[in-house]
Amino acid sequence: ADPNNDENAVRKCKRICEDVQGKYCYTNFHGMDMTRDKLCSLVRKWQTLIEATVDVKTTDGYLLRVFCMGFTKKLSKQIKKTAYAQASQVRAIRKKMVEIMAKQVAGEDLKAVVLKLIPDSIGKDIEKECLDVYPLHDVHIRKVKVLKKPKFDLGRLMDLHGEI
Repeated sequence: ADPNNDENAVRKCKRICEDVQGKYCYTNFHGMDMTRDKLCSLVRKWQTLIEATVDVKTTDGYLLRVFCMGFTKKLSKQIKKTAYAQASQVRAIRKKMVEIMAKQVAGEDLKAVVLKLIPDSIGKDIEKECLDVYPLHDVHIRKVKVLKKPKFDLGRLMDLHGEI
């Protein structure tokens, strides 16, 4: 996602070429995904994987499908080997995940959403909110797909690139 920062090398941002002017190619956000090695390193035995998806429309007209994943966490003084959540707890956590993702994405434009995705602030918010249901760790926005885009506007694209 950020070529200057190696800690975010686990995210792959897809960009789509919207316009070409001379030798410059103007791109726009088209999706985000996590690398396979990061996903495989997160999945382990003796814990519950909780996934949620939501379709959200941003303020500037993009329809995004956001995928989230999180894992249950053993407590610090826990003796039991497993950290499995009950089905009702999984449903409650999934409901909170959907609510938080929808609230965080629906109130922003695409540029602000991408800026939230890079430091994974949405995942940290989900982790804090779900603490009372079951403690979670490694909560991440796993994937973002752009389902629908608004009609192409060259002025908005140039504003996005800071050239107006």
